[in-house]
Amino acid sequence: MALDRWVSFIILCAALAYGYAAFFTMDASLPPFMQRNPIWPSTFPKVLAVLTIATSLFILLGFEKAPESDQEPDIDYRRLGDYHLGQALTLLGLMVAYALLLRPAGFLFATFAFLSCGAFALGERKFHILLPIAAIASFIVWYLVDEVLGIFLRPWPFFI
Repeated sequence: MALDRWVSFIILCAALAYGYAAFFTMDASLPPFMQRNPIWPSTFPKVLAVLTIATSLFILLGFEKAPESDQEPDIDYRRLGDYHLGQALTLLGLMVAYALLLRPAGFLFATFAFLSCGAFALGERKFHILLPIAAIASFIVWYLVDEVLGIFLRPWPFFI
């Protein structure tokens, strides 16, 4: 089985577990006054689970592929060393570091550092363009979430 189908199978298993939780366990502890609402807290997880299951099955069953030809597949899992695996692992490490630094370092610094280091890891070297764009993007996302949506995000480190 091709690599894309294995990934699709893993995502399908996770989506089935998520869908089970959304359909059968999330609504059990709702207070009575919320049980008559048309939209429950589990509505979005239910929609997300159904769409993920449908998409995973679509890929797993091979409906998205063109008829078989003699050409080589897009990703050959036997030659993973030929791909930019270092960049992918660096980005995964940066994502973990971003999640761990989000509270102690504040949203603005953590997001700015993640965007800057991620772009550098992917090969961007025009720092005079990279740094202002990362700073502006961090500020705009913080402003939209904090001020427009009203969801508090700590912008600065905990000691400020």
